[in-house]
Amino acid sequence: MLRIGVLGAGHLGKIHIQQWQEVEGVELAGFYDPDDIQAATTISKYQVPRYADVDSLIEAVDAVDIVAPTSSHFELAKKCLQQGRHIFIEKPLAHTLEEGAELVKMVKEANVKCQVGHVERYNPAFLALSGMDMQPLFIEAHRLAQFNPRGTDVSVILDLMIHDIDIVMCLVKSPVKRISASGVAVISETADIANARIEFDNGCVANLTSSRISLKNMRKVRLFQRDAYIGIDFLEKKTEIIKLKEGDMQSGMMDFPIELGNGERKIISVQLPSVKPLNAIKTELSDFASAILHNKPVKVSVYEGYQAMDVAYQILKKMSLHNELHNV
Repeated sequence: MLRIGVLGAGHLGKIHIQQWQEVEGVELAGFYDPDDIQAATTISKYQVPRYADVDSLIEAVDAVDIVAPTSSHFELAKKCLQQGRHIFIEKPLAHTLEEGAELVKMVKEANVKCQVGHVERYNPAFLALSGMDMQPLFIEAHRLAQFNPRGTDVSVILDLMIHDIDIVMCLVKSPVKRISASGVAVISETADIANARIEFDNGCVANLTSSRISLKNMRKVRLFQRDAYIGIDFLEKKTEIIKLKEGDMQSGMMDFPIELGNGERKIISVQLPSVKPLNAIKTELSDFASAILHNKPVKVSVYEGYQAMDVAYQILKKMSLHNELHNV
């Protein structure tokens, strides 16, 4: 039985505590949160013990789930790694790139499992594409959210866009060649709406837009490659694939013949892959536990978490330069 401890009992921390109680092969030993009110609410709702401090929790468990504020990720992870504990860290990996790079090094030296909580990797709409040959040439992502004061202490890049950065990096698997970006702070002190263009060495281009001041929520990614258009709706949990096929014979109800103007006929085939409902957070936590119990690679490694951070900070730098240029 794997003993798990949770650091942080805020909004997301409580969700993790609830989900850990349902993961097979795991015993939730308890949690630590310095806020007495948060702790009392958690104890009352989930009947889970609160440890007196961080060190006593780490000592009592095999693995630690860090769901504390990003500013404390590094110090908490460092304590865990020094004690040889496996760690799950919510995104973003750390508060600064320097901290992220140090964690990559420390995880390797400690020889433990470390998974970063990029939960969209477990979105059923994304999982529905497992096994498909993905070689996108152009990607367009829109992640729009209605205003919520929670999370405005960081830029929309680290709050929302980082989800799509991770998905794009996972799909493209090529070094970044060039980044351009712009953003505007409308309500908070940091950017609330932003757009970034990422160009890769293999020729792929990704255009990402994120906003936390929209009238409606949207989380869509559209991919274009030589043989297909692929649409992923992370919010509605829907996926569609549109392909251009040779010939003029329809083979399915959603096949449509077209003429290309030179007498050539092709078929537009619309496929709707089966999207199996699942709890993404429970699945990612279960995956992390399974990686430990069966000594398997984690799905989102500490290096991938750092890679997403690295691109996010490059975007923030480009936004800053863009704003300085246009304020002269």
